[in-house]
Amino acid sequence: MNTGDAKTPKLGVREATKIYHTASGDLLALDRCTLHVAANEIVSVVGPSGCGKTTLLWSMSGLHGLSDGEILLDGKPVTGPHPDIGLVFQEANLLPWRNLDANINFPFEIKGEKPDRAWIAHLLDRVGLDGFGGKFPRELSGGMQQRAAIVRALSLKPSVLLMDEPFGALDSFTRDEMNRLVEEIWLDAPTTIVFITHSIEEAIFLSDRVIVLSPRPGRVAKEYPVPFPRPRSMEIMATREVFDLTNAIKMDIVGGRAGTKARRPAETAA
Repeated sequence: MNTGDAKTPKLGVREATKIYHTASGDLLALDRCTLHVAANEIVSVVGPSGCGKTTLLWSMSGLHGLSDGEILLDGKPVTGPHPDIGLVFQEANLLPWRNLDANINFPFEIKGEKPDRAWIAHLLDRVGLDGFGGKFPRELSGGMQQRAAIVRALSLKPSVLLMDEPFGALDSFTRDEMNRLVEEIWLDAPTTIVFITHSIEEAIFLSDRVIVLSPRPGRVAKEYPVPFPRPRSMEIMATREVFDLTNAIKMDIVGGRAGTKARRPAETAA
């Protein structure tokens, strides 16, 4: 199975295992999960609910430690939050008492660094938020708040951007708009992106590869290259080729969820 460029990956996950110790027993969330993401590649991760997608992403970010295995960035272990790894959450998480400009500047204040005003202005213009710097989160729509969160993450110029279902709460029209925006930003300034989503269609539209995780404990069950050229239009989503690819991935997820889950001795509770 091809899991990216294993020789020179930008981001590598090797035998990642995560066990949560709970009051009711140990829970094995990830089991020897291995994958690689090449530089400037967009990879989406899909799978049944509870399969460990978010656990995998947070482990990649350095915010969650692994029980075993390792995360590598440019061949070096990631042991904690890393300045070259940006993270966009399921919610925008903008501070309500700060306007948009102050929210974007907040990470720089924490790091004691001076923000690149020209780069931030470029990003705000690119996502259609130029002129909204004085607005507070309550004055912005959900889509605008997520655009601001993307600008905040990219303002630090990370070489890897991790996105944890950032558009799941948006309506379908706004979600499609945000997917086009992510691709446009990536085409303008390519970076390595790992995108967690429940939407197979979203994964296909955005990605170079789609990785399917097994039911918990999460392992790489299968992966699919996405052969469609960029830039992609929404019209391509109505083609037979996309339908067939969507159906194949969906059957893998449904079939895996219905199948018997392999267990390791370490997992004592489901």
